Amino acid sequence: MHDNVSISRELQETKQLLDNILVTQGQSGGGGKQSETDQLLTNIANDILAKLPDNYNLEIAQNKYPVRYNESMNTVLVQEMERFNNLLTSIRSSLQNLLKAIKGLVVMNAELEQLSYSLMVGKLPALWAKRSYPSLKPLGSFISDLLVRLAFLQRWFEENKPKVFWISGFFFTQAFLTGALQNYARKYVIPIDKLTYSFKVLPQETSDHFPEDGVYVNGLFLDGCRWDRKVGLLAESHPKVLFDPVPIIWIKPVKKDELVTANEYACPCYKTSERKGTLSTTGHSTNFVLQMLLKTDRPVEHWIKRGVALLCQLDD
Repeated sequence: MHDNVSISRELQETKQLLDNILVTQGQSGGGGKQSETDQLLTNIANDILAKLPDNYNLEIAQNKYPVRYNESMNTVLVQEMERFNNLLTSIRSSLQNLLKAIKGLVVMNAELEQLSYSLMVGKLPALWAKRSYPSLKPLGSFISDLLVRLAFLQRWFEENKPKVFWISGFFFTQAFLTGALQNYARKYVIPIDKLTYSFKVLPQETSDHFPEDGVYVNGLFLDGCRWDRKVGLLAESHPKVLFDPVPIIWIKPVKKDELVTANEYACPCYKTSERKGTLSTTGHSTNFVLQMLLKTDRPVEHWIKRGVALLCQLDD
């Protein structure tokens, strides 16, 4: 096994230990400390509320990006805005209710108690996780990540479709990928069920032009190996480097009977390092996104034993 495996194991054990310590601390403090706790909770809640932008105006977004037969990305953008609006509303209303409960204006129910505990220990509250995209980040990193995602959509809204899509920033990634497939199917009048994806990792981090077909994406990380930019192949990880940022990937739809899979590893792509999820009402996994075919000069069994996967986001 690679030397990095022991580092990953020790990090996981340390995380579990710290989580258990937080659980044993309990959720309530003594009377003398209650006022300090309330003040701290008030500061945290007000700080998060001050950072949150207003909800997207869906009516304006739909007028600027109407439903078009030859551009499915318009629908993807508006639907993403709606999903993030639901999350923003949930975060904002729960924090406002918590502030009211601290002042004694409303009852501090079980949900608000759990919210206050999560804020104190820096964990993503379960109340927000129900409305959120999958994330294993601590509270501070989650809020920062959320703001970056919101800014990504805002730039898209203001400046038009990006040349390179930050695939990690989508709430429902599968809808984006289906939109790319749909655009190709309608452009060339091919039944969408006869299409699949081909993948090409480009030796560049940015692009100033759109691909002829398909989409450019970035924001993915390789776990268990790295991408050798010089030769364009999967390679062993550098010592003590657990995750490797991947350059731009060109996702291009092709006919299923024309897809070439020689010397390629079918690398699973997940939204988080948990690498597991449940089937949602849409029929898609809440964590697994798709398999990406990546070039390799080693047997695919080598990377399977390494547990190589692509991640949309890290845990920190």
